[in-house]
Amino acid sequence: MSKRLMKITKSNSIAILTVICGIVLLALQIPVTNALVKKSNRLDAKFSKFYTIQNTYLLPEVLNEVSGITWLSNNVFACVQDENGFIYIYNVEQNEVINKIEFANSGDYEGIAINGKDAYVIKSDGLIYEIKNYESDSLEVSEFKTPFKQKNNIESLVFDKQNNRLLTATKDEDLGDKHLKSIYQIPLSTKKMDEKSIVNIDLKAKVLEKFQHKKIEKTFNPSDIAIHPKTKDIYVIDGKDPKLLILNSKGEILKVFELDKRKFAQPEGITFSKDGRLFISNEATDESANILEVQLRNG
Repeated sequence: MSKRLMKITKSNSIAILTVICGIVLLALQIPVTNALVKKSNRLDAKFSKFYTIQNTYLLPEVLNEVSGITWLSNNVFACVQDENGFIYIYNVEQNEVINKIEFANSGDYEGIAINGKDAYVIKSDGLIYEIKNYESDSLEVSEFKTPFKQKNNIESLVFDKQNNRLLTATKDEDLGDKHLKSIYQIPLSTKKMDEKSIVNIDLKAKVLEKFQHKKIEKTFNPSDIAIHPKTKDIYVIDGKDPKLLILNSKGEILKVFELDKRKFAQPEGITFSKDGRLFISNEATDESANILEVQLRNG
């Protein structure tokens, strides 16, 4: 065999071997990638009998401090984060912020609610921004106050379509007794909050016994609130000691779900799609901020 022929043969052999190795490596990568996807939604058995994580959507760095979300349409959410006065319209399928709407200067913005073409954003001191025609070039921004102060640390907001009002809850100090965390209404017809709460969460209730803190007011700290579109039950998330509390319209506690801290590192937002799918957002910790689609087994 000539030297020239030997060189060609060796060259072809190396090329073929390279292709084979590439195919093998690719084949090996496929199950590993799938395993990682499955693992990202896997819960400890202690929690999986009560709920499952259907989908995990990672958020971009600009939403590391995501503090409130609300569902807009299939795959699209409106989000706020607690450092600047922007509403971020985020498509989880495209993994992209598709619109960014400035409504105010930097500040501690915590909750967002949407009523048709109008958006409402609440600050931790209870100040509410009304952004009319929020997705248009001619948006109008106004403010209205609530009786809350910074010590109340307000993080929650939801639009109650059935009663044309906003609902919010105190995270830290309540306007009433220390052993209560209350939900208050702001009728949009007056834009004045009723100081008499519509729901009182009794922190001494038996169902919360395992979570009770020496300082009773730390037993439950609402970080956001949502209303189930079908049952009209009220869902309240706790970001400090992750758990989900469900109340009926009368304010009676129906269920409490302890959340897996490995998955719900810092739950700050909660919302429902029109068909009743539940979504909970988490601020970034050691991992990226995310939105989790959660299916409750008993709720």
